[in-house]
Amino acid sequence: MSDIVVSGYYGFANAGDEAMLAAMIEALTDIEPNIKITVISGNPEDTRHRHGVAAVYRLNYPEIAKVLAQSQLLISGGGSLLQDVTSDRSLYYYLSIMMLAKKLGKPVMLYAQGIGPVRGALAQGAMRYIGNMVDLITVRDEGSYEELKRLKVTAPPVHITADPVLAMHPVDKAIGRSILKQYGQEGVAPLIGISVREWKDWGHFKQVMGHAADKMIEELGAKVVFIPMQWPDDLDVSEKIAGRMKNKASVLPSEYTTSELLSLVGNLDLLIGIRLHALIFAAVMHVPMAGISYDPKIDRFLETIGEKHVGTLKTVTADNLMVRIREMWDERKQPNREREDRITILRNKAFLNAELALSLIKK
Repeated sequence: MSDIVVSGYYGFANAGDEAMLAAMIEALTDIEPNIKITVISGNPEDTRHRHGVAAVYRLNYPEIAKVLAQSQLLISGGGSLLQDVTSDRSLYYYLSIMMLAKKLGKPVMLYAQGIGPVRGALAQGAMRYIGNMVDLITVRDEGSYEELKRLKVTAPPVHITADPVLAMHPVDKAIGRSILKQYGQEGVAPLIGISVREWKDWGHFKQVMGHAADKMIEELGAKVVFIPMQWPDDLDVSEKIAGRMKNKASVLPSEYTTSELLSLVGNLDLLIGIRLHALIFAAVMHVPMAGISYDPKIDRFLETIGEKHVGTLKTVTADNLMVRIREMWDERKQPNREREDRITILRNKAFLNAELALSLIKK
């Protein structure tokens, strides 16, 4: 019997999503060690191996219905599942799993989701209809709460919490040091990490990132390493940017686990990120960060820790990026106490997601 079924974007080698799943499992089992978890996954074998839980294929609806019928709760999340910017198909898919659970008489929780944007009239209607059926909603930021209100999803209780990954404990940096050593990144020179993603084949931000990375090496005497978060997609765009540079930067070529990525980030002096969970990993490991926005979720996260993005993929310039990097460079040996206090609050809110989920089972 599965006590909890978890639905999300799992099994697709996206480090951020796999980190969310790892964080959810860690928090839930910290509270209830004997909980049984089944994950709806794009790659059940990988999910079983990576996370040590049961898993079913995301398009095998008969099997999904079977595990839901035997469960006590469906968790939908975390992440930006309910939006129609990247694709409206995924929104309808996750809503269909929620509807199936409700038809089977099971409670449904939206777990630390980043809601929206939901733009299409049909998508908004579906969100309103099915969203008002669920039993409990937690969202990871104020913007998601406002989006629910705009969509008129008002029936379930809603709590503003935080991204599940923020509840994770910092990890030992030794594993990251070992990986970096393999690629010649040991030594006393400061290390700046860059996490990028492809977006609509745009070229502007690639040129900016390469130019800024050269300035970091020449002006600050830093080493630069690109850390792919979604493999192999981010590897390709990282290599394209590194190939534009005058100076040598390293690109880590392998796929890494959540613990390895956290450890790698923990060895950085600064992180520049487009990927949301690269920025969240930096927060967990207490590493200063600069975020470049391609989606409201980046803006929303940075706002929660008292920061602003340095530009969007369309507007960012090497000069603006370097202004922020120089500011962080001067501050990096003096912890930002206000930001650290905010992160501590967010860590507690992230853990609250698991507590609220388990309270539904007890009911």
